[in-house]
Amino acid sequence: QVQLVESGGGSVQAGGSLRLSCLASGRTFSNAGMGWFRQAPGKERDFVAAISASSLFRTYADAVKGRFTISRDNAKNTVYLQMNSLKPEDTAVYYCASGPSIATRSADFGSWGQGTQVTVFS
Repeated sequence: QVQLVESGGGSVQAGGSLRLSCLASGRTFSNAGMGWFRQAPGKERDFVAAISASSLFRTYADAVKGRFTISRDNAKNTVYLQMNSLKPEDTAVYYCASGPSIATRSADFGSWGQGTQVTVFS
C-alpha cells in the first residue's frame, strides 16, 4: 500500500499561486499513475488533474485547464500541482491519489493522502 502525504496548502488571494506537493512512500511510485482531486464543503470529490507514470500523458479538468499544471519527479517520489491564477471557487481540500495508471475517476485510485486545505479569498 502506497502512503501519500500532501503539503503546500494555505490561504492566498485571488489571482495568486500555490504549489502542492505529494510525497509517496513505497517502491511502486515510478510505475503509478498519480492524480489530484479536490472537495469543497458540501460537495463531492472532483477530479482536478492526473499524470501517467512516465509523465508522457497528463489530463486536466476543464475548470483548471490552463491554470494548473501537474508534474512529477520519480527520483523524489513526489508529484506536484502548480496552481496559478487561483479563484475563490478553487477553495477546497486537495487530495493526492495513486493508482495503476492515469485516470480521472476516483474509483480508479487505490491510495489517498489525508488532504491539504487550499483557501482562495477575494
